[in-house]
Amino acid sequence: MLPSLQESVDGDERELESSEEGGGPAEERRPERFSNSYYCLYGYQGYSSSEQAADSDDGSPSSATPETPSAEDFSIPEFRVGCYYCLLQQEKLLETATVESNISPPEYVTCFLGGSEKGLELFRLELDMYVQGLKTNLDSEKSNLETYIKPYLRSWFEDSVCPIQRVVQLFQEKLAFLLHAALSYTPVEVKNSDERTKKDIHRFLSAASLQGLIQEGTMTSLCIAMTEEQHRSVVIDCSGPQPQFHNAGSNKFCDDWMQAFLNGAEGGNPFLFRQIVENFKLKAIQDTNNLKRFIRQAEMNHYALFKCFVFLKNCGSGDVLLKIVKVEQAEMPEAKNVITVLEEFMRETAVA
Repeated sequence: MLPSLQESVDGDERELESSEEGGGPAEERRPERFSNSYYCLYGYQGYSSSEQAADSDDGSPSSATPETPSAEDFSIPEFRVGCYYCLLQQEKLLETATVESNISPPEYVTCFLGGSEKGLELFRLELDMYVQGLKTNLDSEKSNLETYIKPYLRSWFEDSVCPIQRVVQLFQEKLAFLLHAALSYTPVEVKNSDERTKKDIHRFLSAASLQGLIQEGTMTSLCIAMTEEQHRSVVIDCSGPQPQFHNAGSNKFCDDWMQAFLNGAEGGNPFLFRQIVENFKLKAIQDTNNLKRFIRQAEMNHYALFKCFVFLKNCGSGDVLLKIVKVEQAEMPEAKNVITVLEEFMRETAVA
């Protein structure tokens, strides 16, 4: 049903098995592997270029060089893991630093280790956002390191990598409603929920949306169009033992991918969930591009118009894709006529 998804699943499983060392099946050690994570924060003080260039009396370079951390300063696991690192500069101190000062403002490098060797690459945007949260609260007071910075760094894996997995486990079959909301840019309101669950839901929506894969202007217009139509915000009520959806919708495309998420839940691999999200978006973009190609052909070819009908009927997400294409082709009269015919077809199909 979803060959691209199956290939990615098989590939991830092979990577997990090949990177494990020692005896025993890889599945027995997988939960421990994904639960292990490491972090470190390095601070260093730079000097101005004039002081660094200073030489000694005999003409040899100055011995004032940065100290290199020893190997004991690194926490290195026994198996391959992903590595993310980022340079942090304190903007407030940069603004107040004087030109005459030989000492540059302190800078920091944060480093996260965890997961599979290539797994963290999938979470680059999430980790960038997480580090920005660290940056806004980082200062030069050592007391802040224990009271805020250290607990914040300790939670990086749970807060950046695990939200998608927690959402899948929370919603189960109802995940299709969330996928449809992300695909159609329908606003989602979360009520009676704890703060972490609310953040998890919105992070999932952000990860599953087509933002960054379609033109920014199209995305903005689509959000406005979805708000102005009869669609109201999807409301998720978390007051009961199971979350309840109101004003939610779905389609066959989202139902199929919901099942793919549930199938992936058996292995407990948070990186696999992120890969499924990426495949979900890529398939939606591929279908959108195919529909646009058929519409361009249908402007001069009646057989191509029939191909549009068949495609919309079989792709499982024709209701959403047609709205996306309609926004993109709003300024093209020929395409607008074709889209009008296709909308009538979709309404008749829905009634039938």
